[in-house]
Amino acid sequence: MGTMEQQHTGTGGNDAEATTWLSEDEQRTWRAYLHATTLLEDHLDRQLQRDAKMPHVYFGLLVRLSEAPRRRLRMTELARETKITRSRLSHAIARLEKSGWVRREDCPSDKRGQFAILTDDGLKVLEKTAPGHVETVRQSLFARLTPEQQKSLGEIMMIVAEGLQPKEAGADLPWLR
Repeated sequence: MGTMEQQHTGTGGNDAEATTWLSEDEQRTWRAYLHATTLLEDHLDRQLQRDAKMPHVYFGLLVRLSEAPRRRLRMTELARETKITRSRLSHAIARLEKSGWVRREDCPSDKRGQFAILTDDGLKVLEKTAPGHVETVRQSLFARLTPEQQKSLGEIMMIVAEGLQPKEAGADLPWLR
């Protein structure tokens, strides 16, 4: 008897809409990807919690703000660039404000808009935390791969990201809501 993917040929009993299930190799690759990305994200979160008392997603926000002109971005742009819902971003920025690492300013050209701004203290925390984070990324990912595998992984992830990034304006994406 084969796996569920091999046994079923349709969804909801409708044979007109036959499903092409994952092959054993595809299923193995998919599960390895899920397993590895979950473990990697957890590993990065633990390192950043230990070293800076912040989750990986907050670190990513500080990094993005540090790279922006004048260390500031509109909240809508920050949500779009980091792929975080506006609600989750608002909560994260509030926590970062409480730590003194980010502040908000109203946008003078748009009464509803706000900027998130990386403070000097936030930049100091980022500069102190970044070396340990880079070393964790290097040891947990890049040190395990050959240069050819690293190149292939980068190319593969770019292909996947490009294929999933909507091209049309007004796409219904969580970070645009």
